Order: sequence, then structure tokens, then C-alpha cells
Amino acid sequence: MRSAARGDVDAFGRLYRAHAERIHRLARRLVGDDAADEATQDVFVRAWTKLGSFRGDAQFATWLHRLAINVLIRRAQSARRREYRDTELAPRLQARSTTDPHILLDLDAALASIGDGFRQVVVLHDMEGYSHEEIAALLGIGVGASRMRLCRARLALRAFMIGHE
Repeated sequence: MRSAARGDVDAFGRLYRAHAERIHRLARRLVGDDAADEATQDVFVRAWTKLGSFRGDAQFATWLHRLAINVLIRRAQSARRREYRDTELAPRLQARSTTDPHILLDLDAALASIGDGFRQVVVLHDMEGYSHEEIAALLGIGVGASRMRLCRARLALRAFMIGHE
């Protein structure tokens, strides 16, 4: 870590290899499969520029994870603003058709079937262990909105699972 902070590209490469898989998995869940590769790179570019600010108060993996959450949330918010603003409160599930009645439930497909705001809250709360207060601060929403989104996300995921049994 110290060598990478001093500009050692090889040391940063080792950090990248040690943490890339976890960050990519988080990116897939927060921004989707299509954007995950590029988003993962964004996280590590940001980490490279911010290595000097790492004080060592926490483990590097914890610092990187928090940085990744911030980068990925901002990226998802930017993408949403560019596309359009969804004004519906309830998530719209994407229609999925299959001729295979024995299709296995794929968590990533289930997460992809719900809106970004709902997906972000369910990933941060149920998978990453963030509190509603932390999620509210990260996403710039109220605590009540975080709770509402989590509830609606769970309902949407349940509906997705029922539709794929």
C-alpha cells in the first residue's frame, strides 16, 4: 500500500489483483452487468488518485470498499440523470420470458429487474450491511425513503422469484 501511494505502479497492480474481484462483484450489483467492467476501472482510477489520502485508520480493503460505494453510487446517479428521471414510486419489473420451466433464480438477474434506487438500497442494506442512516447519507435521501425503497425492493424481488419458480 505504501509503495503504491508513492507511485509504484507494480505495487498498485498487486493491490488491484487482490481486490478487483470483490469490487467488480459490488459494481455488478450496483450498476449492472453492462457497466460493471468500466465502473470497476473507475473505482481503481479513483483509488490511484486518492491513495495519498489513505491515513491507515482502517484496513485498506475497508477504505477501498467505501471509496467504491461512493464512486458506484455517483456513477449510477449520473447514468439515471442522463437517461431520464423515473417518477414512479413502485419498481417496474422487466418482462422476462423463458421456455425453460426449470430456470434457476439468478440473484444478479433479480437485482437487474428492479430500478436503480431500489437495487442500491437492497444491496447496501441487505448485502453490505449498511444502516438506513448510512444509506440515506450516501444516496442523499431521507432515512424514511431508504426504508421505503428497501421494502419495495424486497417486494419486487419476491415478485421476481415467484414469477420464476
